[in-house]
Amino acid sequence: MGSFHKDETALPSERQVTLELYSRRIALEGFWKKEIASMCIFSDYRGKIPAWLQGILLRNGPGMHTVGETRYNHWFDGLALLHSFTIRDGEVYYRSKYLRSDTYTANIEANRIVVSEFGTMAYPDPCKNIFSKAFSYLSHTIPDFTDNCLINIMRCGEDFYATTETSYIRRINPQTLETLEKVDFRKYVAVNLATSHPHYDAAGNVLNVGTSIVDKGKTKYVIFKIPAPVPGGRKEGRSPLKDTEVFCSIAAHSLLSPSYYHSFGVTENYIIFLEQPFKLDILKMATAYIRGVSWASCLAFHGEDKTHIHIIDRRTRKPVPTKYHTDPMVVFHHVNAYEEDGCLLFDVITYEDGSLYQLFYLANLNEDFKENSRLTSTPTLKRFVLPLHVDKNAEVGSNLIKLSSTTARALKEKDDQVYCQPELLYEGLELPHINYAHNGQPYRYVFAAAVQWSPIPTKIIKYDILTKSFLMWREEHCWPAEPLFVPTPGAKDEDDGIILSAIVSTDPQKSPFLLVLDARTFTELARASVDVEMHLDFHGLFIPDAGRDPGKQAPSQEAPARAAAGRAAPRT
Repeated sequence: MGSFHKDETALPSERQVTLELYSRRIALEGFWKKEIASMCIFSDYRGKIPAWLQGILLRNGPGMHTVGETRYNHWFDGLALLHSFTIRDGEVYYRSKYLRSDTYTANIEANRIVVSEFGTMAYPDPCKNIFSKAFSYLSHTIPDFTDNCLINIMRCGEDFYATTETSYIRRINPQTLETLEKVDFRKYVAVNLATSHPHYDAAGNVLNVGTSIVDKGKTKYVIFKIPAPVPGGRKEGRSPLKDTEVFCSIAAHSLLSPSYYHSFGVTENYIIFLEQPFKLDILKMATAYIRGVSWASCLAFHGEDKTHIHIIDRRTRKPVPTKYHTDPMVVFHHVNAYEEDGCLLFDVITYEDGSLYQLFYLANLNEDFKENSRLTSTPTLKRFVLPLHVDKNAEVGSNLIKLSSTTARALKEKDDQVYCQPELLYEGLELPHINYAHNGQPYRYVFAAAVQWSPIPTKIIKYDILTKSFLMWREEHCWPAEPLFVPTPGAKDEDDGIILSAIVSTDPQKSPFLLVLDARTFTELARASVDVEMHLDFHGLFIPDAGRDPGKQAPSQEAPARAAAGRAAPRT
């Protein structure tokens, strides 16, 4: 009944695995990922990085899956490894560093996994008998989750935090990747879980959603707001987190089975929250520790249930009276949302079920990985359109959407309920990004990682929602990370800018590289290669330099060796 096991992974000559499989395991599992604590210089350049591109691309994801002789069960459980690409005057500098979370420290000191992750239940003393486990069980009924913040990076005023989906975040120094203080949202708002995909408005406020588990007899989804920082507040030792407030809350349909969610949507006047039938069983979670099973085993998809679409009016901080729902589905990533002619439109990446999570158990990353991938549902970009005002005189069964730009439908049902049927836009993309200046506003372009018959991205795509056409970048043996859009200074067009993506190679003879694409044409502008082991990560952000003086902010006194510019990589 053990929840972690010895790492039996060996070098390919010892295991006689194929080169393809070995490369896959290295890139995915991160067994031997070494941190590059000091600045590492990219030594091979092709093309030319735009002169205006100055700043830091900061990335986060799992980097260590073995500690001593123990191994995590799931790829999403690995210890967080931060990495950064500092771009200065056409040069790129790389560094990576493990997040020094309490989880990391405890595991390393014990030389084994002693802190549980979502897919791996661990015990501080593996020799404990059942009576000792029963005594410890009382502190695990509603678990104090890990602070292994491995999913994303959040900006809050002048500060940056590594985030996960528990109540913990860790402040970091984006320049050095040093781990700073630990923050618990529960000190400011009653949530046990929170998303790693907050939204930001022009004033600097941060909106996020968390789950409050059985608080005062209720389980609810709490939308909370971290206000924009007061000028000079950090110097005075005051963090805007201390002024966090509850924006509104939504009662869960089930007290003991709240929905799992990874993100949410916003427009100028509304918040979109999907209560999907991908549910956490609280009673099972409460007994998981003593039963020796992971919390992930308490997460299940209920295909017999509907997906409830909650719309919150940001002006009143209350739900709109109409009840919307759609078919059962799983959504990890919202793309964007906006309002048009009395309707609310939102685009999401949907799955037919929750099988994606199961695929990434390390036991499934084997020779059958390619075949197992075909068993998961394909991530599909879909558009939902909701009428914000329902005509009470409309006939039951009538379509309430009159927009000519979409085939999405909203059918009136009894008791002011509306059943929503989405428009299918594109099959096979994930990790979507947009020009964030258009967040909550009408937009045209989605930048994403393209996936086909596998959840592992192999291409980068620019999808045009208006024309339903796309541009694509791909290269053999390359796995691109989430593509990030960086606008050209003073840009007026939505796609006037560049795309940044860290590329991991499955060919051991090919170094990983930072890819720079022209976001308008999707032609390659430049790439910078570095001879280090680089991991496949989750999410991140670009931190542009503000008022930088080129003569005062060189990250290193050592000048990189610049290779001659070469021609762009092949595109298909």
